[in-house]
This record gives sequence, C-alpha cells and structure tokens, in this order.
Amino acid sequence: MQLEAITWQGMAERLAGHLDEARPAPGGAADAGGDPGGAASWLRVAVDGAPAAGTGTLAGHLADALRLRGRSVLVVPTGGFLRPASLRFEHGRRDVDSYLDGWYDTAALWREVVGPLDPGGSGRVLPDLWDPVTDRATRSPYVTLPPGGVLVLHGPFLMGHWFPFDLSVHIRLSAAALARRTPEAERWTVPAFARYDAETGPESAADVIVRADDPRHPAWAGPPR
Repeated sequence: MQLEAITWQGMAERLAGHLDEARPAPGGAADAGGDPGGAASWLRVAVDGAPAAGTGTLAGHLADALRLRGRSVLVVPTGGFLRPASLRFEHGRRDVDSYLDGWYDTAALWREVVGPLDPGGSGRVLPDLWDPVTDRATRSPYVTLPPGGVLVLHGPFLMGHWFPFDLSVHIRLSAAALARRTPEAERWTVPAFARYDAETGPESAADVIVRADDPRHPAWAGPPR
C-alpha cells in the first residue's frame, strides 16, 4: 500500500470533494424528482479509530470542508452511545472483551443514527444517548438532517457491524504509537485494538486508510477512485 503525505485539512478537502462526486446535493440531477427519501438523500461517513487516533479531529475538518461546499453536516461521536455502567463494567472495569464487544450501544446507533438515514427514512437523528460521567440518559433533542446532508460518525470499532457507510476511513496507529499515545489509565484497552485488527480487519474493510503515528504528519491511501 502506497501512502501519500498530507495534512488533516487537505485530507478533509479531498474527502469532501469525493463525497460531492459520489452523490450530488439536493436539486441536482439525481434528486430531480424531489424525493426526500430517495437514494440521493443522505450520505453516511465513518471515521474509525482508537481514541488515541483522534478521530474527532478529522471528523471536524471534514464537517468544515463539507459546510463550505453548502452541505448540512451532523458529526456524531460514538462516545455518546456508551452503554450504562452496570453493563460496561459487568465483568470488571478493565475487561478487554467487554470493552471490545459491550461498551458501545451498537443497536442504539443503528436505531437512532444510521437507520433514520436509510432511503425513505425520517432524517431524524439522535446526536447522543448516554452521558458516561453522570451515567444517565442525555435527553438530547433529535436533529433533523435535511436531504443532501452528511452524517459523520466517528469513534472506535465502527467496522464489522454492517453499517451502510457511503465512505469509511480508518485511522491506523502502530502498536507502539497506540501504547504511547493512550493515557496510562486507559492503556489496558490497547489489547482490544489488536483483537479488532485481527478479527475485523478494519484496514481491509475501510475505503480510506490513514497512518497517524505522528499526528503532525499523517499519511494516507485514498480515497477510492
């Protein structure tokens, strides 16, 4: 795999251009029928990676680049869809298996974030569900993403759940970089990402691969042509 040096802003601009080519905004030829539930209504983008990879940085730059192109964008971090502490910590606070398979509420992400943007969907997305600090529901209001809008979902373990992303980006860290950039209190989670790589193969599943061992000098392979 040949990698190209690029800035985060440059990456975001290239991705935004790719998304514009992949599906026009409302009012274009593909949306000429004015059907808000048609196939051209929404785009769903994943930015996958460990917390240490800083997926929110690329998600934010991409949102800015899309808005400059006239797109409505909703950025949703998976951190707002953690399951209650009673479920996350059922097998202990540092159980790697639970962290990999049981911390994030995948069913809620399908129901509240991904599913409403299916063709014929409502476009009503819940931006977050659970506050891990208070361990209570956030009670955030739903946000209606207009036709032509783009969802940018970011966080760990997004590959392997059959989410119908129009574009997926995996930010890869080497084992050494992941350990170095993960705070000491969270370093017990590192083996979960080794398992994720081995069992899910996010580099094979994603459309775009970013290497970010040094966050000041990312490199990538993508987007698809």
